[in-house]
Amino acid sequence: MSDTYDVVIVGGGPGGYVAAIRAAQLGLKTAVVEKRGRLGGTCLNVGCIPSKALLQSSHHYEMAEHEFASHGIKAQVSLDLKTMIGRKDKVVEDLTGGIEFLMKKNKIDYVIGEGVITAAGEVTVKPSGKGAKKKVLKTKNIIIATGSESTPLKGVDVDEKQIVTSTGALELGKVPKSMVVIGAGVIGLELGSVWRRLGAEVTVVEFLNVALPGMDGEVSKQMKRLLEKQGIKFKMKTKVTGAKKAKAGVTLTMEASEGGKAEKLKADVVLVAIGRRPYIDGLGLDKVGVEILDRGFVKVDDDFQTNVEGIYAIGDVIGGAMLAHKAEDEGVVCAEIMAGQTGHIDYGSIPGIVYTHPEVASVGKTEEQLKEAGVKYKSGKFPFSANSRARCNADADGFVKILADTETDRVLGCHIIGPQGGDLIQEVVNVMEFGGSAEDIARICHGHPGLPEAVKEAALSVDGRAIHI
Repeated sequence: MSDTYDVVIVGGGPGGYVAAIRAAQLGLKTAVVEKRGRLGGTCLNVGCIPSKALLQSSHHYEMAEHEFASHGIKAQVSLDLKTMIGRKDKVVEDLTGGIEFLMKKNKIDYVIGEGVITAAGEVTVKPSGKGAKKKVLKTKNIIIATGSESTPLKGVDVDEKQIVTSTGALELGKVPKSMVVIGAGVIGLELGSVWRRLGAEVTVVEFLNVALPGMDGEVSKQMKRLLEKQGIKFKMKTKVTGAKKAKAGVTLTMEASEGGKAEKLKADVVLVAIGRRPYIDGLGLDKVGVEILDRGFVKVDDDFQTNVEGIYAIGDVIGGAMLAHKAEDEGVVCAEIMAGQTGHIDYGSIPGIVYTHPEVASVGKTEEQLKEAGVKYKSGKFPFSANSRARCNADADGFVKILADTETDRVLGCHIIGPQGGDLIQEVVNVMEFGGSAEDIARICHGHPGLPEAVKEAALSVDGRAIHI
């Protein structure tokens, strides 16, 4: 293993390992430093991938228990949680192994240990094994891709058993009778949905008065109603001020967001899901003079370079949308710029997806954002209840909404609640990337019967000429 590189990447998550592969493709001698002992970062090990595996398994369970009969399928159903968790673990194991294979295929050095930036052009790796010696990697460039961690909540001490983050919520040994989720964001609603389907009584406590903060207002309201219909309870405009653990469970102390009388709520398990913060502890950034913003994010320029020449940063650690696919694209562009090429990301066309059921997907501007900016727009909406494939599938909750500029018809945003919303949104993402219009989508032939027809109908609706409603 060579100790001199063109680029050393600290962090082997989606941003880091993708940056490494692209750098290697461009002929740069590359190393990835990762202390976890498995590549893939939070997303693959304790985030996106395992949560989606459990969402899929728990959805199958709920369908078998409550919906198969209406399809003429009679079955006696019981839950084998150990096998379900084991399947999730196998998915993670297979995919992390696949990334290690990609490292070898692209001749990238994978160094296990904690990376510390000891100088511009130098990363010192502290090995995790006892007795192993430190390793100093010399390099022309460094990319910080250390991602993020769960934001702690004052007065609520996580033990990953009774009070858990998303990490612990993926490893529960039994289905709790009751679970309180603190935070009505993406992580809280996804994992709350998993355990609700498996039998837990789930209550979501949210500081604000809206579920899925930042999403289009109409989407947020309808999604909350749908989740309530499924059995999830919500306590909005409520602040959690403390937690007391006992053998019988956890007692939370709460009060209204604006202040008021304290109240208590008991649960077997509490999931803290109030957001994520950049992970920069122990990187040595203060010693080498890398500028950090107020909330702990690493400051970078348009080329992802920090104020220290040769040190770059990408992904969650620089802020913006904390999404794996955003980090991946930044990794590719950063590597290309480093190799003397040019790269570009349209941050206005990055989709956000919530893998509840139904799924929620969004790209571009919300109605609230357009109104605030004074942009004149047209809205076209089409419900899945009028889509033939959704009706065939008995999966017809939700709608597609497309927002377009009043004068140019250029697509400004799209918001979906519905079956396979996370896949359907991609058509609109592509149109937006090419500067396309609602009319462009409306004029494209869509296969019948298909869920994508709802996207076409929403585009037709922008001009007031939807066909099937």
